[in-house]
Amino acid sequence: MNKREKGEMVVCSSSFFFLLLASSLLLSSSTTSSSSHAACSILKLPNLATLSFEEGYTQLFGDSNLMLHRNGRTVHLSLDQRTGAGFASQDLYLHGFFSASIKLPSDYAAGVVVAFYMSNGDIFEKTHDELDFEFLGNIRGREWRVQTNVYGNGSTAIGREERYGLWFDPTEDFHQYSILWSHDKILFYIDNTPIREVIRTQAMGGQFPSKPMSLYATIWDGSNWATLGGRYKVNYKYSPYVAEFEDLILRGCAVDPSDHTQSCQRPDVLPYDAITMSTVQRSAMEKFRKKYMTYSYCHDRVRYQTLLPECKIGPESESFHSSGETKLNKHRNRAKRHRWSSAGTALSV
Repeated sequence: MNKREKGEMVVCSSSFFFLLLASSLLLSSSTTSSSSHAACSILKLPNLATLSFEEGYTQLFGDSNLMLHRNGRTVHLSLDQRTGAGFASQDLYLHGFFSASIKLPSDYAAGVVVAFYMSNGDIFEKTHDELDFEFLGNIRGREWRVQTNVYGNGSTAIGREERYGLWFDPTEDFHQYSILWSHDKILFYIDNTPIREVIRTQAMGGQFPSKPMSLYATIWDGSNWATLGGRYKVNYKYSPYVAEFEDLILRGCAVDPSDHTQSCQRPDVLPYDAITMSTVQRSAMEKFRKKYMTYSYCHDRVRYQTLLPECKIGPESESFHSSGETKLNKHRNRAKRHRWSSAGTALSV
């Protein structure tokens, strides 16, 4: 996407439209005009300007394993035998749109985890909220997998994971991963195609994220669970593993981390509440889920003999199989999940 000055209204660039159109052709047989409509719908949000690292982020850990390029517009996070790396937003946010274009490490990457997520675990240790994109590396010749997760009010005992394959190689080029979080819904996007929608329901109660969160990006060693339940581990002879981030967007209701005061009023967050999926987008999401989703907690009868209240079995269930992925997920739940505080110390959640 073309760089824009902060505060400028974003329009659909030709390069972004081309990327979306290529994705849409693989997902569905939508016409060019329909794809154009899908490309522009979410970009109606005002001021979706990309930021440099210094404008919105701070380093969490990893010292020299975090490198800035292109005047801070591109961030490289590296994992080697010594350490991983990570950064976080300078502010907390209560609702908004959060996005980055990411290029993942190539070749053998078993055990490597790259995460792009929101959390408040360093502030609300026992009642934290979280929204995850996690990218799980694999052995040579097998593709990276992507999973999303949602936690609210410390509900880590109830995993709401979904896991997907991709219609492209995420190591060859940058692809955009985005989270739209409002009072009533959460939308996950890949290259502006919605892949998951979480609607706030009365049955979910406090398990819907509702407290201010920071935006994080990390790379770390997940050898004990990330690839086939820990069967394949990080092999550091292939290090450093480098994840690249650019087109960084933080657009939401900023909350000062020192005193939790908000910088915006209710009218400022209304655009996020008003975002809905077009018919084209919803169709693209359903087709993506039917073709590429490999695991969903709503289909996992080993973990949940009774479906969680928000689960509704959609069209993807016709071709969905959870065998193999359930085993991986069980290993993951037994392992400690590390997050990092603003001081760079590891948190186990």
